[in-house]
Amino acid sequence: MPLSVTDLLMTDLFAAESRFIECRGFRLHYRMMGSGEEPFMLFLHGSFLSMRSWRFVAGPLSEMGTVVVLDRPAFGKTSRPVPSRANGVSYAPEAQSDMIAEFLGLLGIEKAILVGNSTGGTLAMLTALRHPEVVLGLVLVDAMIYSAYAASGVPRLMKPILKAASPLFAVLMRLLITKFFDRLLLSFWNDPSRLSAETLAGYRSDMMEGNWPRGFWEVFLETHHLHLDDRLPSISVPVLVMTGENDRTVKVEESFRLADELEDSVLEVVPDCAHLPHEEQPEVFLGAVRKFLLRVV
Repeated sequence: MPLSVTDLLMTDLFAAESRFIECRGFRLHYRMMGSGEEPFMLFLHGSFLSMRSWRFVAGPLSEMGTVVVLDRPAFGKTSRPVPSRANGVSYAPEAQSDMIAEFLGLLGIEKAILVGNSTGGTLAMLTALRHPEVVLGLVLVDAMIYSAYAASGVPRLMKPILKAASPLFAVLMRLLITKFFDRLLLSFWNDPSRLSAETLAGYRSDMMEGNWPRGFWEVFLETHHLHLDDRLPSISVPVLVMTGENDRTVKVEESFRLADELEDSVLEVVPDCAHLPHEEQPEVFLGAVRKFLLRVV
């Protein structure tokens, strides 16, 4: 039986070589596709996901330049070291944005378009604020800028206590995520039947690599309010803001607000879709991003 268009799009990503590179104490897992020439696009997935999230769109977009997909720290096949004074590892969002800029430099990429979904969008925005010299443009897909994970945080006075009890809380994290993982991922979809059992199992396997409960616990410990809304006027690069019209994870109104408050932005509302337009409506996503790339480059 011949492969469907969807099967072909998904095959492209996993046919690319799986690569690793040391950066800021992490062994980062990534794949690269395309011409090796500009424009360079770096894809940053959301929490509880992995580079698998870009399986439908990485291949087609690599026809327009070079695509790099990355497993963020605490997810996928990227390592999950326990922070210490000796290794200098940090899961803090600021440290992760610095890591993204350094990672691009290690690959010899001077400027890239950062494509981020959910908390990956948070990191894309933070990287543009901290390292504007490496960012050519932003594609923010249901990005958490104003609320939820981006604005959550552990009270500073509680951190030493929680850190001291990290082994215990990591066990608790394992129990909670294992129990609710499937239900959480299904909530990202407008039509959960579009998420196949095979893909869901793949995401579960990607999440539960190595010392994954401790890695996710470290991410949780380092969350804090980033006050990104106060800093939006300093973003001068072109931005594509995209939202599923039925997103329940990041309110649609937040994406409207984001597009309105950015100096140079366009808004794409994807129908019949929730938190993951690139997975639930990949053709719409591809059309919007291709149009954006033609404007940016």
